[in-house]
Amino acid sequence: MRIKRSMGERTFDAVNAILLAICCLAVAIPLLYVVAGSLSSNEAIMHSEVRLWPVGFNLDNYDFVIHNAVFWRSFGVTIMIVVIGTAINMVMTLLTSYPLSKAWLGGRRPIMLFIIFTMIFQAPMVPMYLLIKELHLLDSIWALIIPSALSAFNMLLCITFLRSIPEELFEAARVDGMNEYRILWRIVTPLSMPINVTLMLFYAVGHWNNYLGPLLYVTDRSKQPLQLYLYNLISQFDMDSAGGESVLELSSRLTPQGLQMATIVVATVPVVIIYPFLQKHFIKGALLGSVKE
Repeated sequence: MRIKRSMGERTFDAVNAILLAICCLAVAIPLLYVVAGSLSSNEAIMHSEVRLWPVGFNLDNYDFVIHNAVFWRSFGVTIMIVVIGTAINMVMTLLTSYPLSKAWLGGRRPIMLFIIFTMIFQAPMVPMYLLIKELHLLDSIWALIIPSALSAFNMLLCITFLRSIPEELFEAARVDGMNEYRILWRIVTPLSMPINVTLMLFYAVGHWNNYLGPLLYVTDRSKQPLQLYLYNLISQFDMDSAGGESVLELSSRLTPQGLQMATIVVATVPVVIIYPFLQKHFIKGALLGSVKE
């Protein structure tokens, strides 16, 4: 049976569709322009002839990026940071969220207030830099991982989800002789897969897009992650970011704009490929707390 919709409901849906279409275009147009520029000829880029489709199809920019050892070195550093950092983030988040989700935990309230305090008042840049320096973490990937080992916001999301798991499951496990660590890894972790995947995506994207941390703490070019490499390539177009070739040598066969666009596309592809496989769990986790029973 088809439900008859009022004029107001149809108008509301139409306005929503128009606004969403505008938002999608606002996101898609810059991406299409970058992809089109990366596939266009040098002459088309220099004469600003590229709009939303390639002009003079050309793969030289991608050929240079694929064979650029400096790019892949930075790519490998970023992958290492994402994998190690996300693993540490998830372990810390679960170990913190599980006990704080229990109302019977002693001192739970002051601990929660202390963690929420860090969400409102974050460490200033200069004291944070001095602390990293005193810990001898400069020019190390640990300077980009340890300070962000736990996100208070993500921990609160995880606590909210864990509270929805029936306490009877934990009581039955304790009766069977399981300690809290076994309950966490054998019961809590599998049941909280939607929120785990969501937080993994949040943490991984955060590490992947981290730019300020490497800019402050990493000066060694051999340890610079992908975002710092992109910054050097786009803002300065220096010789190291260009694979050791001078700007004059590159300009004879490539344009800086085309090379920059191709590098941005290649750096974005991994996230675009991985997201569809996590979308189902991500939507479940993102809707966490939207319905009260």
